[in-house]
Amino acid sequence: MGAAFFYHMTTQPVDVTLPMLLGKARGAGWRVAVRGRDAARLDHLDGKLWEADGFLAHGRAGGPHDAEQPILLTDAVEAPNGASCLVSFDGAEIAPEEVNGSERTMILFDGNDGDAVARAREQWKALTSAGCTAQYWSQESGRWEKKAESGES
Repeated sequence: MGAAFFYHMTTQPVDVTLPMLLGKARGAGWRVAVRGRDAARLDHLDGKLWEADGFLAHGRAGGPHDAEQPILLTDAVEAPNGASCLVSFDGAEIAPEEVNGSERTMILFDGNDGDAVARAREQWKALTSAGCTAQYWSQESGRWEKKAESGES
């Protein structure tokens, strides 16, 4: 059973954080679905991933080779690449069943955007209330630190 890792970005944007996390996910051998809500944002990230240090093979959903993509950028719930790791950004919805059925779920949110923080809090509450394990990570100190875990007192 997987867990939801919430990443509170305060010093680096998703353009910087996402390639780092995707590199770690691929290093673990996971196929990844990156879910956003806006096609233009996904197109922007697609370009940024091609520019990232290190090679992160990936594709945009809707192509003829979606099933073969190790990383698939999508705005749909379906992950035809057989993803075992889900990444949500910009408040894209993640269901408890998806968390429990994956190796890892990552929810990235901009800590400088009050609406994004409020949405992440809603997602935390919904997922943990449904019995999902969750961790909260912050880069407030300049490096990633685990600040909370569901079930801790």
